[in-house]
Amino acid sequence: MKDNYCVIMGGGIGSRFWPFSRETYPKQFLDFFGSGRSLLQQTFDRFAKIIPVENIYVVTNELYASLVKEQLPELREKQILLEPARRNTAPCIAYASYHIKACNPNANIVVAPSDHLILKEDVFQQNVVKGLEFVKENRALVTLGIKPSRPETSYGYIQSGDTALGEFSKVKTFTEKPDLKLAQVFYNSGEFFWNSGLFLWNVGSILDAFNQFLPDISTRFDLGKDVFNTPEEYAFIQEHFSYCPNISIDYGIMEKADNVYMMCADFGWADLGTWGSLYDIAQKDEQHNAMLKSKAMLYESSGNIIATDNPDRLVVVQGLNDYIVAESGNALLICKKEDEQRIKQFVADAQLQFGKTFS
Repeated sequence: MKDNYCVIMGGGIGSRFWPFSRETYPKQFLDFFGSGRSLLQQTFDRFAKIIPVENIYVVTNELYASLVKEQLPELREKQILLEPARRNTAPCIAYASYHIKACNPNANIVVAPSDHLILKEDVFQQNVVKGLEFVKENRALVTLGIKPSRPETSYGYIQSGDTALGEFSKVKTFTEKPDLKLAQVFYNSGEFFWNSGLFLWNVGSILDAFNQFLPDISTRFDLGKDVFNTPEEYAFIQEHFSYCPNISIDYGIMEKADNVYMMCADFGWADLGTWGSLYDIAQKDEQHNAMLKSKAMLYESSGNIIATDNPDRLVVVQGLNDYIVAESGNALLICKKEDEQRIKQFVADAQLQFGKTFS
């Protein structure tokens, strides 16, 4: 247990959940289902059952330092790693890996986004423990694969190969966010799995991969390899982090490495990245409408998701089918579910026309 670590990535804006998710208060800090715990807190709770609390780290943008401290008072200050700029998941993971190696060069690490929903938590925890044992014994980069339920363009896809070590299959191909046509091919083939975004590896294995595939990042961090887990670490990160390329771990390493393995998992996973993904798992009425913490009356309407942050506001909808109706703060969104990928553009346009108050 002492060699097992968890890195929770919690620095994104979550703009596809606008207007609920805002730059000043993004989705990982929100409680969408009225459970009393935010997505970040639920992620922490999940891992705290199998990872020592002192070995759990949150990497987040420095804008959210106070929010993380407020929501996770269990963490010491040095367990919250602050990024001075947004540079995607590869620099985020490199930062955490260098820090953890300075603490424990034998560390086995599970990396998780802060915005996932897991329905079968006991199964999930069993899978993570198996994965940590596997990467302890094998210099492998592991991802957990989910059998797809639809052709989804916002997920990465994994094609499992014929070579296997126990429950872990060597990955044949790794494709990040295909277009709809290719996603349909993947779905129809039955050979491809969604990449859950949950990764496991030994700290030595992932740092070797950075040296091989992303030397722009490893060379930068190597300049300060003696300052990690010291009082000088923060100043070093402030100076050097912004020079890292903006690239995901998927594009930068997972698609290129030849030691990537996958375990097929079924723990009731959902990546809460879009309103559509939230709709898929929400309770629905007889007309397939989902109301999230909302008072709503719907007439001649079906397939909609209704959300408001004011529990006293009544939403009345007539004649809408397959729409997102979401109100929070100073903004109301009414958008076709099939066009939700355009929400990022809507937010950008709102900022240009009306200012940052709508970001």
